[in-house]
This record gives sequence, C-alpha cells and structure tokens, in this order.
Amino acid sequence: MSAQFHHLLIVYAAYVIAAGSPGPSNMQIMAVAMHSGRRAALILAAGVVSGSFFWGAMAATGVSAVLTRYAEALIVLKIFGGLYLLYLAFKAGKSALASDPQTASDSSRNGAVPTAAELYRRGLLMHLSNPKSILAWIALVTLGLGPGSSWHTLGAILGGCAVLSVTIFCGYAIVFSTAPMVRLYRRARRWIEGVLALFFGFAGLRLLLSRI
Repeated sequence: MSAQFHHLLIVYAAYVIAAGSPGPSNMQIMAVAMHSGRRAALILAAGVVSGSFFWGAMAATGVSAVLTRYAEALIVLKIFGGLYLLYLAFKAGKSALASDPQTASDSSRNGAVPTAAELYRRGLLMHLSNPKSILAWIALVTLGLGPGSSWHTLGAILGGCAVLSVTIFCGYAIVFSTAPMVRLYRRARRWIEGVLALFFGFAGLRLLLSRI
C-alpha cells in the first residue's frame, strides 16, 4: 500500500510539472483571460481539460499505446497540431499589428468575439492535436502502475490527475483574469500578442520538424 501511494505521489508531481509548465494551452488560456475575461478563459480551459481527460482514458485503456506503434497516426497528429499552432501564431501576430481602436471596432462590427462553442473547441483541438500529450499520458500511467497494481490504482491516477488538471488550467484562467492582469494586458497588449505569435510559431515549427 505504501509503495502504491509512493508511485501515486510521483505521478501527481510529474503531472503538475508537465501540465503547469508554460505551453501552448497555458499560454492561450492566459491570453484569453487577459483579453476576454474569466468566463471565456474558463470555457477554453474546459476544452483543454476535456482533451486531457480523453488522452488519459485512452492511455488507461491501452489505445494510445497502440497508436505509438503506428508512426503514420502520430505523424498525422503532429502535422495537424503544428499547422494549428501556426494558425494561432498568425492570429496573434495579426492582433499585435492592429491598433487598439481598430481591434475594438472590428470585433464589435464583425462579431469577431469567439462564442463559447468556439472557445471550447479551440481548447479541445489544441490538446487533442498534440501527440506529446499521448506520450505523456502513457508515461504517467506506466510510471504509476506496478506489477501488483489493481484497477483501483488506475482509477486513483486518472481521478487525481483529473482534479489537478481542473485546478491547474482553471487556475490560470482565474489568476490571469484578475484586474491587475487585465490592466497589464491593456498596457502591453501588442507586446504580449507579439510574444504569443513568436511562441506559437516556434512551437508549431518545432512540432512539424520534430521526430516522434
């Protein structure tokens, strides 16, 4: 029992580091929180959490382990994910080049403010299209399961990581939608969007050029 608990603590710590470290999903949640507010960021975070739940369930059932044996499937995911990140880089770069009055008028006139469904889909696609999420979940499940592990241990891994996922991603949405963060975004909007464009562009190119 103590050995299993020790394994669980290691898995939880690894998940906190992996999910909490800056990445495309966290950066997008931060940007939406500062630009569009808490509700929009929480909806985006819900999409990211759903994607994490999906890959966790796939890893638990062994489906994603099968996917890793077929390079074609991961290559398709890698291409899709890389192109999607480059699309986000383009949108962030376009926003960085636009002046504040133009951005506001365009949003109100053209209805450019994303709907709840669009925000949720954006977060979901961002996580589902990242093949590293599959490999990370396989590593976590493998790390937490020993020779004598039962389905209770697997349930503890998935349940604990689910709670951590909600806490981390929704925490980003809440923290970066506070008044000081919103004021910071308004003062440095173009710089923030420019950094996001560079980050997403670098991440997209790195994913497209990387070997899995």
